[in-house]
Amino acid sequence: MLESSPRESRASPRVLGPVVDEMTRCVHYRTEVDIVAIRFACCNEYYPCHLCHAETADHPAEQWPLDQRDQEAVLCGACSTELTILSYLATDECPNCGSPFNERCRLHTHLYFETAD
Repeated sequence: MLESSPRESRASPRVLGPVVDEMTRCVHYRTEVDIVAIRFACCNEYYPCHLCHAETADHPAEQWPLDQRDQEAVLCGACSTELTILSYLATDECPNCGSPFNERCRLHTHLYFETAD
């Protein structure tokens, strides 16, 4: 009998806010490629988007500092892989399952992650 790897046996992190399906889509963003959730630096909780956090958290959002890009803070809704901020920002698909991510999320990078600009 084959043993499962630690990643396969680990439970998927919970995602808060108005999530509409098991792939972390929410009432605000629910296209086929809207499959990531972000772990917010302020509360260490995953939300599908900045609007979900603003509507349901009891505190303002904080960005991840530039020097913490090695933190796992992005969840692929397709396979539950947690990506570091650096690896998420360097790709347009999940490195584990190959599911495409919404390229328009780049417009919101500054809402989640401190930028050098």
